[in-house]
Amino acid sequence: MCPYRNIRYWIGDYRRVPPTAKEEKFNQAHARLRNVIERAFWVLKVRFPVLSKMPSYSFETQRDIVIACMSIHNFLRQYENETFDMNETRVEVEVEAETDENAPRLFGRQEQIYMNNLRDEIASLL
Repeated sequence: MCPYRNIRYWIGDYRRVPPTAKEEKFNQAHARLRNVIERAFWVLKVRFPVLSKMPSYSFETQRDIVIACMSIHNFLRQYENETFDMNETRVEVEVEAETDENAPRLFGRQEQIYMNNLRDEIASLL
């Protein structure tokens, strides 16, 4: 889901002047969530190098690899000792490369309209 265009977006943009319009509130929330997600994926990429090498895999395979890595990561976090060190446990995973040139396009015009309407609905609730 994309942020609103031509509306302040970056977290630093809101330090002095807080968001007022629903679009600004949505963009601020979007930017904050994006930062959290990027940090989480950085942690996963450190532990699971396969996550940095997936562009040639189909969307379904990429999704399954990410879910598996997150599950293993969460299991290790739960059962490792209390002083968790992400560099301590590095897991090497080999996945056979696959290509799917006939894979369907993920988002068409209808999906874009749906996502824009959903974004407007979320913005109205903020």
